[in-house]
Amino acid sequence: MAEETPPVDEMHYEQLAQDALRGVIRAALERAAGPDGIPGAHHFYITFRTRAPGVSVPPDILAKYPDEMTVVLQHQYWDLKVEPNRFSVMLKFGGMPKVLAMPYAAVTRFYDPSVQFLLQFETPVELEVAEEEPAPEPDSPPPSGDDGPKVVSLDQFRKK
Repeated sequence: MAEETPPVDEMHYEQLAQDALRGVIRAALERAAGPDGIPGAHHFYITFRTRAPGVSVPPDILAKYPDEMTVVLQHQYWDLKVEPNRFSVMLKFGGMPKVLAMPYAAVTRFYDPSVQFLLQFETPVELEVAEEEPAPEPDSPPPSGDDGPKVVSLDQFRKK
């Protein structure tokens, strides 16, 4: 019996679907960037890979979140700029304004808890970080999480 070769998806439908869903993020951010801001009780938890290509994060923030971080857009965000392939926003960290910019491809999760809306994305192979992190110095104290933004795990909101 001859084995059949599985068909090859030369259209890359999975990637096309992921790109279309990232368009939902762009549309939500475009509305948030408008004159009325985010409507009603809506607010966004956006998780992204900090070392993905095209991501711009200040070095002190990158040191705290070397792989992934979640930001919240609700009441205190400024200068939200939405472009076709990326967005940027100013947030305060420890009272200091910092600008973060990223392509939509770096976003791994988008969650609006006001309506329990969650998009979760596969990380494309080209976004995987290949470089290894250096081991921390044995005498250095662990970083304190009391003075900066909090990263929120979205596991509790996922449907099982």
